[in-house]
Amino acid sequence: MGLFGFFNKEKKETLDKGLEKTKTGIFEKISRAVVGKSTVDDEVLDELEEILISSDVGVDTTVKIIRRIEKRVADEKYTSVAELDNILREETAALLEENNSQDVQNSFETDELPKPYVLMVVGVNGVGKTTTIGKLAYNFQKNGKKVVLGAADTFRAAAVDQLKLWGERVGVDVIDHGMHTDPSSVAYDAVKVGLEKNADVIIIDTAGRLHTKVNLMNELGKIKRVMQKVLPEAPHEVMLVLDGSTGQNATIQAREFTRVTEVNSLAITKLDGTAKGGVVIGISDEFKIPVKYIGIGEKMEDLQVFNKMEFVDSLFKKQ
Repeated sequence: MGLFGFFNKEKKETLDKGLEKTKTGIFEKISRAVVGKSTVDDEVLDELEEILISSDVGVDTTVKIIRRIEKRVADEKYTSVAELDNILREETAALLEENNSQDVQNSFETDELPKPYVLMVVGVNGVGKTTTIGKLAYNFQKNGKKVVLGAADTFRAAAVDQLKLWGERVGVDVIDHGMHTDPSSVAYDAVKVGLEKNADVIIIDTAGRLHTKVNLMNELGKIKRVMQKVLPEAPHEVMLVLDGSTGQNATIQAREFTRVTEVNSLAITKLDGTAKGGVVIGISDEFKIPVKYIGIGEKMEDLQVFNKMEFVDSLFKKQ
């Protein structure tokens, strides 16, 4: 079956379409880089390195990929530029397969979740955090799960209203205390109501940014402690949402948030509207935190469970 196996056709077509801008940009640049070349030489590899970095794969991850391709070219003695696309795809996939960026199983596609499963969502304002929560609620519900949302982002204008609109749209309960209220109190009540209503999943929205890292860390820590008064093991997951269209800024945000709170999963949004989709590869390689979901469109079904082999295959395989 090989590295790439068999992928769900409908899901794969959606992924291919969502990554079209990044894919087109990469292959247009590669085509220009190999004009007049017959073999993959040092000049071609230098050009490929620049292409990957400009696609926001990240310097460290790009260097790893280029070294792997260099070794393969050396081992195979003569490598045609026509083979470069497949080599890039295969070596990137092999790198991600070998490192610690494991694909996540406890998603809305599985029944193997503790009940209730408490998910706390963090991320800066504007990354699509609340929209991602709405899409998560939809997909969990679509898979037979009862969902309760907690509107604990009480500092941002309209954040509570936005989550309530998502609740109405999806048809799930939203626990809120309004604006400028204590976020930890909202989280406490959301977990309490979730238990009372026998919910399968409780998702807590949190403030995107407080004035300092210390304030952010303290606030998130307080939310955790208060939830644990109701459910000692809560939260089961702290998910950081990142905007893929910001490229390396998403990587910087990941570094910042992982320093101040115990993030154990990542969701990367807005990949359909950008040529910076390579950032998913860099983040997947750099952090010991799994990328769990990717957003590749506006529809609620366009939040996909991330599979690194599917992603690399879509990004680097010509049709």
